[in-house]
Amino acid sequence: MNLVGFLKSQFLCHLFISYVFIGTGLIVNFIQLFTLLIWPFNKQLYRKINCRLAYCISSQLVMLLEWWSGTECTLYSDLENYSQYGKENAIVVLNHNFEIDFLCGWNFCERFGVLGSSKVLAKKELSYVPVIGWMWYFLEIVFCKRKWEEDRKTVMQGLYNLRDYPEHFWFLIHCEGTRFTEKKHEFSMQIAEAKGLPKLKHHLLPRTKGFAITVQSLRNVVSAVYDSTLNFRNNENPTLLGVLNGKKYHADLYVRRIPLEDIPEDEQECANWLHKLYQEKDSFQEEYSKTGTYPGIAVAAPRRPWTLLNWIFWASLLSYPLFKVLVNMINSGSYFTLSIFALLMVIVSVGVRRMIGVTEIDRGSTYGDHEKKQKQK
Repeated sequence: MNLVGFLKSQFLCHLFISYVFIGTGLIVNFIQLFTLLIWPFNKQLYRKINCRLAYCISSQLVMLLEWWSGTECTLYSDLENYSQYGKENAIVVLNHNFEIDFLCGWNFCERFGVLGSSKVLAKKELSYVPVIGWMWYFLEIVFCKRKWEEDRKTVMQGLYNLRDYPEHFWFLIHCEGTRFTEKKHEFSMQIAEAKGLPKLKHHLLPRTKGFAITVQSLRNVVSAVYDSTLNFRNNENPTLLGVLNGKKYHADLYVRRIPLEDIPEDEQECANWLHKLYQEKDSFQEEYSKTGTYPGIAVAAPRRPWTLLNWIFWASLLSYPLFKVLVNMINSGSYFTLSIFALLMVIVSVGVRRMIGVTEIDRGSTYGDHEKKQKQK
């Protein structure tokens, strides 16, 4: 391991990155609170400001992938469709097989300049979480409780609110509802068999209601669905902890642009269309597992410098108060003060590890995992 690689794997570096991220997030959240004063007078200005503020937070995570770990992201697409990316509103359908697939989705947004305005369908509980959750609240992210009877009305209202959004946005959605595991896949295929649906090898059965409502609510606002299938070369098993340690991965993303007018308006027909889409996605994954490549032309979408420059700005801004505190503590010579600082380091360490832990596959959602659900009853 070279010196740079060694430094990237050190806890103190991780601690500083976490400090910058949390410090930036809390400052941005505080500023976002005051932007609420703008909403009654100029809703569109409020939205534009919050897109820029949200970018300050989300771009730091993309920076880790692009610049810290140096992960390479190759896009496979049709060149004619490639020219449309970033110039229109879109629904992005992502597969959900890896710990960092959400990060690769954000990287896709960043390469085409829509990271700050990107939207997701998130659990309601996340809206109460500082930094990311609060950022999403001010960004008008659509939240749900995963109880469709209660969610249908609130999700539709949240989507309708985006119809006059002033920025190009991509709505990222994982139709499978949870990350792929062998146990969840086994249970999902039992459901497929019971419903007479073709079985999938590399995906879970998609949840059609949320997708159908999204298409229905954003019709005539969104131009296309970007069907996106992600994989990693050489059977790599990427993790967020690996990215934090500076490990380089090699991602391949196949994207098909499907005009929204090609998707049926009827909810049942839309559901059938989505099942067919996932059968096609499964065939792409199967071909990739055999050949190591996707259809289409490989395009290395250029990295933009803004994620790195944003991180350097916030790191520089927040370094001075941290350095001043450390100097004052050392000069005080108080064992009590130093002990408190050491305890805070341990707490931050545990907190960072727990945040990483929620992304790990074996600790993901229990949706679709019949055995886990039975144990929890």
